[in-house]
Amino acid sequence: MTDRRPVDTRSRRPVATRSRRGAAQERTGTVAGLTNVRTRLVGDRDDVAADAVVGVVRLWRTAWRLARRSWDEVSSVVTGLGWTVLALTVVAFVTGYRFGLREVVVVGWAGAVLVVIAAIALLGRSRLVIRMSLPQARVVVGGEAGVTVTAENPTRLPSVPTTVELPVGTGLVDVVVPAVAPNGSHEQHVPVPTTRRGVLDVGPLTGVRADPVGLVRREVVWTAREQVVVHPRTIAIPSTSTGLVRDLEGQATTDLSPADIAFHAIREYVPGDDPRTIHWKSTAKTGAFMVRQFEDTRRSHLVVGLGVSRSEFDDDEEFELAVSVAASLGARAVRDGREVTVVVSERTPEFAKRPVRAVQTLPTVTPTRLLDAFASVGLADACLPVAEVAGIVGRDTVGISVAFLVVGSTVGVAALRLAASRFPVGVEVVAVVCEPEAVPRSVRLAGLTVMTIGYLEDLRHALHRSVSA
Repeated sequence: MTDRRPVDTRSRRPVATRSRRGAAQERTGTVAGLTNVRTRLVGDRDDVAADAVVGVVRLWRTAWRLARRSWDEVSSVVTGLGWTVLALTVVAFVTGYRFGLREVVVVGWAGAVLVVIAAIALLGRSRLVIRMSLPQARVVVGGEAGVTVTAENPTRLPSVPTTVELPVGTGLVDVVVPAVAPNGSHEQHVPVPTTRRGVLDVGPLTGVRADPVGLVRREVVWTAREQVVVHPRTIAIPSTSTGLVRDLEGQATTDLSPADIAFHAIREYVPGDDPRTIHWKSTAKTGAFMVRQFEDTRRSHLVVGLGVSRSEFDDDEEFELAVSVAASLGARAVRDGREVTVVVSERTPEFAKRPVRAVQTLPTVTPTRLLDAFASVGLADACLPVAEVAGIVGRDTVGISVAFLVVGSTVGVAALRLAASRFPVGVEVVAVVCEPEAVPRSVRLAGLTVMTIGYLEDLRHALHRSVSA
């Protein structure tokens, strides 16, 4: 079979020919690995017609980007009323001139005048430099908090009066800034409501420029968003008032240890004992090595559990009292340097298939961090009851010595006994029942102390009475 491929006359070797597929790939610019817009449009052509096609496409893309940017600018400043007036103006002109209705034409010209006035209102820019500052980012419920708005005019001409909007929580405050003299400033204080515990978003401070009718509206964001944390009200509990817990400074246990604080007895030396525990006087008397033995001590580990189930509280006032009690106990323990764990029940999502059996541990690094976390704690319709919370904490927390369970007035004694039984043996369980305006009382049950308080101040007195009793 003869080879029909062309032959190079100089080297007498067959010349490799390109296949149709390879030629097509090369024409589309994919042979060299280049696949861009030009190759997709004209392939590997480099004549004038190909350059014209590429130029038209580039020009079209540039025009489209400018039109899109212009449309975004216009749509961001034109209100719904503005679009309505613009549409009515166009319809009035077309209808009036088409059917010769002078009254409709007058309506169209009136709309056109409003559109021109609105466009003029957007011209120029504000000369002011507006800032916002929070003197206090954290405040207790009922305390004074506010935002300081400062407007500066760095130009040589006086500014015109303007209005800026300040979002505070779910509300919106209009701050009127009067005319500011050249190189002058104006400062204004805006109060922040702190009647309820929570985290309030303040800002961003927004300058508004609009026409008198409301066809257009341009916003200029001056500042970033800040937060004001409203802490729950707490009461100062002296560290001695927690003497209700017998082992705050270390309670002796039945576990023996070769080295600790509480001395237990002297016994004969066995291999493996620490030579440093040898009691030399007893060794000299008996003639055999005797060592000292100690009882283990444990540092107090407090647990503060707060129920957040809506079914365990009569109303919001009762829950706020419970939050204040739990925050007071936890903050006092943190300040005393105690090992403390503060937990609340985890919420179950609305569309969950099964309940979430978990607790949320609040940070106890500093009292401020703990109070910040308490600021956002709220009631939940679907969450674990206090007995389930006690079971999880008692199972997962090691070395608990005392547990405070803060609940509402709808939790009965049977539920409290069940919660106390979920803790390990030897744990002192104190249930603080919050019932606004109730007469404070304390009941001692087997392994459980139930305190009922009507006011936050009753917590201190109830702990004192428990200690003295």
